Amino acid sequence: MLKIGATNTLKILRQIPFGLILDSDQGDILLPNKFVKSDMEIGQELSVFIYRDFKDRLTATTQTPKAEVGEMATLMCVDLTKFGAFLDWGLDKDLLVPKSEMDENMEKGRKYVVQIIHDHKSDRIIASSKIKSFFNRDLEGLEKGQKVDMMIYRKTPLGYTVVVDGQYEGMLFDNQVFKFVRPGDRVEGFIKTIREDGKLDLTLQQEGYEAVVNSTDDIIGKLEEAGGFLPYHDKSNAEEIKEVFQMSKRTFKKVLGGLYKAGKITLDKEGITLVK
Repeated sequence: MLKIGATNTLKILRQIPFGLILDSDQGDILLPNKFVKSDMEIGQELSVFIYRDFKDRLTATTQTPKAEVGEMATLMCVDLTKFGAFLDWGLDKDLLVPKSEMDENMEKGRKYVVQIIHDHKSDRIIASSKIKSFFNRDLEGLEKGQKVDMMIYRKTPLGYTVVVDGQYEGMLFDNQVFKFVRPGDRVEGFIKTIREDGKLDLTLQQEGYEAVVNSTDDIIGKLEEAGGFLPYHDKSNAEEIKEVFQMSKRTFKKVLGGLYKAGKITLDKEGITLVK
């Protein structure tokens, strides 16, 4: 069954002056000449993305969109009209966000997290920035400490709302952020708490033994890059530690203690020195 707004595998039926005609259960679909390659042959099956062109005709393309129907993505607003905004999603035809699907008024040149949807009333592919209604609240199978992909969605007074693995809603509190992030960024993180309200609390840094091991490697690496000395110690400002080492001061002090006891560094009021 043909899926609009998704990648389909379709067979080449014939060639016409405008391109190749592909077979589908919804009739013939054109792959325009601009996407036709010399090694394409009649009877060959092609992986193509199906959407509606500027004249609302079902059309195939070999271009790859930044997201398909049912997925969330961070897309740039490239144009504004009285009925909505257009986003760049990697195809020649930009993606419409109708005003009725805007969580906030959009601005040209800004990026927004949106859900790609198939509007069955118009049979068109559109985007919605009202993503809260699309989150999966069934957290069964997720585990504390699990590594996840996070897409920063929105800054809040407490931290950042994030999209987790493209389908769950999460919260990344300010005290768990040890590097610069902004809406639209994709970062790796870990589940800190699985909440009963169907949301997740997250952290950018692993907890416990794994966090210390990874942070130890990070500090040794930075010392080697700096020639064996860094002007930081266990009395350094927490914000400095966060900015330079991208970890909490608590983890930093724990790692320094371990490295000192192992004889890998020396510590004084000037900073950290790597023992060679």
